[in-house]
Amino acid sequence: MPHPIERGLAKTFAGHIHWRACGPISDGGPVVMVSHINQQSSAVMVELLQALAPNFRAIAIDYPSHGNSDHIDWQPAIEDYARAVVDTMNDRGVTTAFALGEAVGAAVSIALAKGWPDRIKKVVAINTPYFTDAATAKNDIADIAKVRPADPTGFPLPRTIEFLLKNDPEHAPMQPTQDWMDRINTAQLEIGRDRWQAMQALAKFDPIAGLKAIKCPVLMLYGEHFIYGRHRALMQAACPAARIETIAGGRFCMSWERATDIAAHARAFLT
Repeated sequence: MPHPIERGLAKTFAGHIHWRACGPISDGGPVVMVSHINQQSSAVMVELLQALAPNFRAIAIDYPSHGNSDHIDWQPAIEDYARAVVDTMNDRGVTTAFALGEAVGAAVSIALAKGWPDRIKKVVAINTPYFTDAATAKNDIADIAKVRPADPTGFPLPRTIEFLLKNDPEHAPMQPTQDWMDRINTAQLEIGRDRWQAMQALAKFDPIAGLKAIKCPVLMLYGEHFIYGRHRALMQAACPAARIETIAGGRFCMSWERATDIAAHARAFLT
């Protein structure tokens, strides 16, 4: 039977941050702070929280403006999301933790280790995105926007799985279903017109510089079909001590679709 999911709100510099947690609470026990992908929330990390729970206390936040967290009326940086994680750690009485995240969450995890080296013991970066320059970032975000429709006011519209497979297969799951798509739709409706905040933050974040700056052990997990996986050699060069491993058959949202596999890799690295 899956481990139960707990939920709550933490008081942070960005207002109330909603969190989900799973696994035992124990003094000094291992904690994993989990950060989600772009335009989503901790709701897409539930399967991974439960897969990690036998070995860790796993806590995932909704970034500001995402999920059930308070919305903010300013453009955050990746470091602001990292600070929201640290504030949540403080609120929950967590002194040190491992950081794990996918896509934007990988960037947040790198920023955590760089900015709070005394708080983060190891990093698991899943499907780390990388824009080679500002022009590429702008073009990539524009291409993504074309396949994420909105109404005339900019509020996101729901999509069918058929629409995704036809127009944006690189962001589709390996096992496509409308149920999968509906979870994506729900998350984007929760974010509303703020859904591009995380992508704009990511466009200004340099994961190469971040990896060069951090001192703790790093595991980089890539889905076999992840589009930015072509940059893994650059990531390895920036952080020679990092372990790079591939999830066969993985693509986007691996932390949801391949939770058991990711938890197994993380467990072997973190324990």
